[in-house]
Amino acid sequence: MTKASQSGNVYLVEHYAPGLTVDGLGCWAARVRETAVAMGSEGRAVRYLRSTIVPADEALLCVFEAGSDELVREVYARSGVPFERLSVAIADESEWLDARSPSGAGGAEQTAQQQTERELRASGIADSTRDARAAQEKEKS
Repeated sequence: MTKASQSGNVYLVEHYAPGLTVDGLGCWAARVRETAVAMGSEGRAVRYLRSTIVPADEALLCVFEAGSDELVREVYARSGVPFERLSVAIADESEWLDARSPSGAGGAEQTAQQQTERELRASGIADSTRDARAAQEKEKS
């Protein structure tokens, strides 16, 4: 059992958005992350852990630790971001969760954002998105 799952369940939230760009999915992830951090600051038992964008499937997968699925649903209701499925998940990355869990809501937000940026860079999405934007700007000129 991981440290995260000792204080609450881990939930996987699936979003499928045909036609939504990587940037659009990234905006959704940011809205959800900011809402979860705000709720955590209010003392609510919910914490955004990470997200993964799957460009080929036009999908966003978000992982939370929360006292209940109702708290995760509240994150989405407040953020205005739709989702298709919410499931209890089992995290087997206890070292990853423990190593990347700074104390305080601000630290959680910064770590989550840095993790998303690292994932995008590692997959080449950040570079390809930047290159696509540059090409679009060049075409406009």
